Amino acid sequence: MTDAARTLGGIGALAEPVRRALYECVVASAEPLGREQAAEAVGVPLHTAKFHLDRLVDDGLLDVEYRRLSGRTGPGAGRPAKLYRRSAREFAVSFPPRHYDLAGQILAHAVDRAGDGAALDSALSEAAQRAAYRVVASRPPAEAPGERVDEVLAGLGYEPRAEASGLRLVNCPFHALAQEHTALVCGVNRTFVQGLLDALGRTDVEACLTPTPGQCCVTVRPV
Repeated sequence: MTDAARTLGGIGALAEPVRRALYECVVASAEPLGREQAAEAVGVPLHTAKFHLDRLVDDGLLDVEYRRLSGRTGPGAGRPAKLYRRSAREFAVSFPPRHYDLAGQILAHAVDRAGDGAALDSALSEAAQRAAYRVVASRPPAEAPGERVDEVLAGLGYEPRAEASGLRLVNCPFHALAQEHTALVCGVNRTFVQGLLDALGRTDVEACLTPTPGQCCVTVRPV
């Protein structure tokens, strides 16, 4: 299952009214909530609350912890209660795919480096390259190094399309930012894609700035 499919599954889970009500009940609670409390607050039978709460856990929207609510320990204290709390996982969906969080991380790191005295251009380049290496490092090992460029770019929302001259990146994950700050964002974008290629060991291709209306400003072309 792709990251997009997991995200859509998680968000889609909240389309069910009872499940959404239980989720909102857990989120609004200052402390992790038990099944009985959640069922009573929402006004549904206990078995219904159990089913929907556990589905929310499976979909990554809630986390579970176990605790004795009485505070007693030792023999006779009873079994720990199953409690629900909001998951730390974040969900966001946009079509076409956007990754403004990634752009924010790159820019924030560059600002930190510039604050320490580094030149802004070099700080931006370093931040984009480091972000690219982190993306590649977080992926499962490839069966054959250097053969995953399409997959990595597609996973980041670039929508790569093979052409005679190389790969055309149809979608820009930083579209709104690029519209407002074209030179800055497109430069960071090209450096980021080049960092991906370097991290994948692809010395046969390079990221080039080739602005095209309605598409990403970067293409991947043979050296």
